[in-house]
Amino acid sequence: MVEHADTYLRRPVAVVTGASRGIGRAAAIDLAHAGFDLVITARTEREGEGRSDTDDGLVLPGSLESTAAAIVATGAEVLTVRMDLLDRASVLAAVAAAYDRFGTIDLLLNNAVYQGFGGMELIADIPDNGLANVIEGNVFAQLALVRAVLPMMVAAGGGTIINMISSTGYVDPPAPSGSGGWGLGYAMSKAAFGRITPLVHVEYAAHGVRVFSVDPGFTITEKMIAAGRAAQYSKHFTPATPEVIGKAIRWLATDPAADEYCGKVVIAQREVAKRGLLPDWPPPRPLPTEPSTDAA
Repeated sequence: MVEHADTYLRRPVAVVTGASRGIGRAAAIDLAHAGFDLVITARTEREGEGRSDTDDGLVLPGSLESTAAAIVATGAEVLTVRMDLLDRASVLAAVAAAYDRFGTIDLLLNNAVYQGFGGMELIADIPDNGLANVIEGNVFAQLALVRAVLPMMVAAGGGTIINMISSTGYVDPPAPSGSGGWGLGYAMSKAAFGRITPLVHVEYAAHGVRVFSVDPGFTITEKMIAAGRAAQYSKHFTPATPEVIGKAIRWLATDPAADEYCGKVVIAQREVAKRGLLPDWPPPRPLPTEPSTDAA
């Protein structure tokens, strides 16, 4: 355990899961800029090792090492920990490693998500035990992380938990999965996960624990781009980038004004736009095309 000479001057510590790419990576880097030291987790440790579980082993950009390099460049300290949501021992070991290294956990960003088979299949195509893996990865593993950090936060007088939820848990899809919608497994898991925040708030607000659910809205990630699905989803939704959602997470983590949302769902893209958290976003909408006056 690291001993800090002056606990009042120490940097706060954030644990960010799923930080090799996407929202997790963007949020971790933004938190480093905000003054946090980081513990980042993911399955992909080195660049080039990332593979999609659902796209015939498609190589995905991003890794813990590249995210860590970006964090170090800000002057923050970082610990990388390999974690697999389906391996409960690795999930709990990540929290233990964070505490051993820094002696505290001030923020948990529950961002990692299970992306294997069972989440996006059509109802008739969900594989045997597919739903079990989805629920384990998107609900039970996340809850295990929350339960692991809560005693530390209570003992420290408080802390912040941010759970990345999804509107798929409470909004009807515009189309079937594969045509711009989403699968039953993913929607079920996100609906269940969404109930953690209000219950933690009811039980732990008096202990100084701030907890939020963040709905990022449609966000274009490296995986979507690599798999060629960005345009498919963009037919139905106007996308943000991971950096946009990172700004909302940073605001929740650092601004007491965010306390009005404790125990509630935060619509990330709306808050970034309303509060001007990212200059020049959202981009101006294009003007409607004038009808042609050319003769037929």
